[in-house]
Amino acid sequence: MSKSTISTLQLFEMFPDQETARLYLESRLWPQGATCPTCSNRDRITTRKGGFYRCNQCKLDFTVRTATIFERSHVPLHKWIYAMYLLVTSRKGISSMQLAKEIGVTQKTAWFILGRLREACGNDPTVLLGIIEVDECYIGGKESNKHDHKKLKAGRGAVGKTAVIGMRERSSGRVKAMTIPNTTSNTLQSAILDNVAAGSEIQTDEHTGYTGIEDHFYHDMVSHAMGEYSRPGVTTNGIESVWAVLKRGLHGVYHHASPKHLGTC
Repeated sequence: MSKSTISTLQLFEMFPDQETARLYLESRLWPQGATCPTCSNRDRITTRKGGFYRCNQCKLDFTVRTATIFERSHVPLHKWIYAMYLLVTSRKGISSMQLAKEIGVTQKTAWFILGRLREACGNDPTVLLGIIEVDECYIGGKESNKHDHKKLKAGRGAVGKTAVIGMRERSSGRVKAMTIPNTTSNTLQSAILDNVAAGSEIQTDEHTGYTGIEDHFYHDMVSHAMGEYSRPGVTTNGIESVWAVLKRGLHGVYHHASPKHLGTC
């Protein structure tokens, strides 16, 4: 476990009940005091009981849940925080069945919580900046493990799998990944141009699909074919570690992800 990650015992000591969780979330969401989610007013707010507030400007009654992923949920806030903890610390993912047992809710509720948490983690509109590690991978079962009537019998390797491109910002660890129709130069480089800020440095392996990206970014690479996986300042080990965790999570939680739903996992 990372030194920056607290233990489960510490988490329970910090958030023993819903009230402590509410106060913590309010301090993160409203560092300068309660703010109306509709008109962003902070000056004309009246505090009420039970974590409720009233905006005297637009007459809205609200809580820390309003206009967040917690809205219209009756799950106690300390259970939400514990679910967040489990989701980000479970290296191989956590299923809705397991989460339901851990936080004491139904499987349907756990599924709902995981869906909202994953939605909150995605759709980041900001682009990546700095040194960006880029790599592609293929998601899907091995041909040799499939029933005979499902085998494509068109070769090995990427046959029957879905291509995914990933970009990792080395300084922050932020990652953007998406399914792609193929791994041609146009497809790979279009994805990079859409998600990486100008002036960044791109680091890849020797895949020919990245040839020409140096017209837009400084480009350096390692040659896996030559047995090179890292040299001072240049590596794709970070994004490859992301793939390792992703595949273990898919295997442990979903077992199989069809191309139709892969982008939402």
